[in-house]
Amino acid sequence: MASMLRQLQFKAGQASKFVAKHGTAYYKQLLEQNKEFVQEPPMVEKCNLLAKQLFYTRLASIPVRRESFWKEYDYVKQLWSKRQELKVEDVSIAALFGLECFAWFCAGEIVGRGFTFTGYYV
Repeated sequence: MASMLRQLQFKAGQASKFVAKHGTAYYKQLLEQNKEFVQEPPMVEKCNLLAKQLFYTRLASIPVRRESFWKEYDYVKQLWSKRQELKVEDVSIAALFGLECFAWFCAGEIVGRGFTFTGYYV
Protein backbone atom coordinates (compact mmCIF):
# COMPACT_ATOMS: atom_id res chain seq x y z
CA MET A 1 0.00 0.00 0.00
CA ALA A 2 2.82 2.37 0.84
CA SER A 3 4.55 1.63 -2.47
CA MET A 4 1.35 2.48 -4.34
CA LEU A 5 1.17 5.78 -2.47
CA ARG A 6 4.76 6.56 -3.46
CA GLN A 7 4.02 5.71 -7.09
CA LEU A 8 0.97 7.95 -7.02
CA GLN A 9 2.98 10.80 -5.50
CA PHE A 10 5.70 10.32 -8.13
CA LYS A 11 3.17 10.35 -10.99
CA ALA A 12 1.46 13.43 -9.53
CA GLY A 13 4.82 15.17 -9.37
CA GLN A 14 5.52 14.27 -12.98
CA ALA A 15 2.12 15.56 -14.06
CA SER A 16 2.58 18.86 -12.24
CA LYS A 17 6.02 19.30 -13.85
CA PHE A 18 4.53 18.60 -17.28
CA VAL A 19 1.74 21.14 -16.74
CA ALA A 20 4.21 23.73 -15.44
CA LYS A 21 6.43 23.20 -18.49
CA HIS A 22 3.78 22.96 -21.24
CA GLY A 23 0.73 24.67 -19.73
CA THR A 24 1.65 28.17 -20.89
CA ALA A 25 2.29 26.99 -24.45
CA TYR A 26 -1.07 25.22 -24.53
CA TYR A 27 -2.80 28.34 -23.19
CA LYS A 28 -1.19 30.54 -25.85
CA GLN A 29 -2.03 28.03 -28.60
CA LEU A 30 -5.65 27.84 -27.47
CA LEU A 31 -6.01 31.62 -27.47
CA GLU A 32 -4.33 31.87 -30.87
CA GLN A 33 -6.70 29.31 -32.39
CA ASN A 34 -9.75 31.11 -31.00
CA LYS A 35 -8.65 34.73 -31.34
CA GLU A 36 -11.71 35.65 -33.46
CA PHE A 37 -13.88 35.07 -30.38
CA VAL A 38 -11.85 37.34 -28.10
CA GLN A 39 -13.09 40.92 -27.71
CA GLU A 40 -10.39 43.54 -27.66
CA PRO A 41 -10.00 45.48 -25.47
CA PRO A 42 -11.58 43.46 -22.63
CA MET A 43 -13.76 46.11 -20.97
CA VAL A 44 -16.66 45.85 -18.58
CA GLU A 45 -18.91 47.75 -20.99
CA LYS A 46 -18.22 45.25 -23.76
CA CYS A 47 -18.93 42.34 -21.40
CA ASN A 48 -22.22 43.93 -20.38
CA LEU A 49 -23.12 44.46 -24.04
CA LEU A 50 -22.38 40.82 -24.85
CA ALA A 51 -24.43 39.66 -21.86
CA LYS A 52 -27.39 41.77 -22.99
CA GLN A 53 -27.05 40.48 -26.56
CA LEU A 54 -27.10 36.90 -25.32
CA PHE A 55 -30.09 37.54 -23.06
CA TYR A 56 -32.20 39.21 -25.73
CA THR A 57 -31.20 36.69 -28.38
CA ARG A 58 -32.38 33.90 -26.11
CA LEU A 59 -35.52 35.89 -25.34
CA ALA A 60 -36.21 36.30 -29.06
CA SER A 61 -35.92 32.54 -29.59
CA ILE A 62 -38.78 31.77 -27.19
CA PRO A 63 -41.55 31.87 -29.85
CA VAL A 64 -39.67 29.41 -32.07
CA ARG A 65 -39.05 27.06 -29.15
CA ARG A 66 -42.68 27.39 -28.05
CA GLU A 67 -43.87 26.48 -31.54
CA SER A 68 -41.63 23.41 -31.68
CA PHE A 69 -42.87 22.37 -28.22
CA TRP A 70 -46.48 22.46 -29.39
CA LYS A 71 -45.60 20.46 -32.52
CA GLU A 72 -44.00 17.77 -30.37
CA TYR A 73 -46.96 17.88 -27.97
CA ASP A 74 -49.39 17.34 -30.87
CA TYR A 75 -47.27 14.42 -32.08
CA VAL A 76 -47.40 12.79 -28.63
CA LYS A 77 -51.16 13.34 -28.49
CA GLN A 78 -51.50 11.68 -31.89
CA LEU A 79 -49.41 8.73 -30.73
CA TRP A 80 -51.47 8.42 -27.56
CA SER A 81 -54.74 8.42 -29.50
CA LYS A 82 -53.42 5.53 -31.62
CA ARG A 83 -51.80 3.65 -28.74
CA GLN A 84 -53.34 0.32 -29.77
CA GLU A 85 -51.26 0.45 -32.97
CA LEU A 86 -47.95 1.01 -31.14
CA LYS A 87 -45.25 -1.60 -31.51
CA VAL A 88 -43.51 -3.22 -28.56
CA GLU A 89 -40.21 -1.67 -29.70
CA ASP A 90 -41.63 1.86 -29.51
CA VAL A 91 -43.06 1.29 -26.05
CA SER A 92 -39.83 -0.27 -24.79
CA ILE A 93 -37.75 2.63 -26.13
CA ALA A 94 -40.07 5.10 -24.40
CA ALA A 95 -39.84 3.11 -21.16
CA LEU A 96 -36.04 3.03 -21.33
CA PHE A 97 -35.97 6.77 -21.96
CA GLY A 98 -38.16 7.35 -18.91
CA LEU A 99 -35.94 5.08 -16.83
CA GLU A 100 -32.84 6.96 -17.98
CA CYS A 101 -34.44 10.31 -17.05
CA PHE A 102 -35.26 8.95 -13.60
CA ALA A 103 -31.69 7.63 -13.17
CA TRP A 104 -30.21 11.04 -14.05
CA PHE A 105 -32.65 12.66 -11.60
CA CYS A 106 -31.50 10.28 -8.85
CA ALA A 107 -27.84 10.95 -9.68
CA GLY A 108 -28.47 14.70 -9.47
CA GLU A 109 -30.16 14.29 -6.11
CA ILE A 110 -27.23 12.29 -4.77
CA VAL A 111 -24.75 14.90 -6.00
CA GLY A 112 -26.89 17.68 -4.56
CA ARG A 113 -26.90 16.02 -1.15
CA GLY A 114 -23.14 15.84 -1.10
CA PHE A 115 -22.80 12.27 -2.38
CA THR A 116 -24.87 10.68 0.39
CA PHE A 117 -27.50 8.05 -0.25
CA THR A 118 -29.37 8.36 3.03
CA GLY A 119 -30.11 12.06 3.27
CA TYR A 120 -28.80 15.52 3.93
CA TYR A 121 -26.21 16.40 6.52
CA VAL A 122 -27.92 18.22 9.37
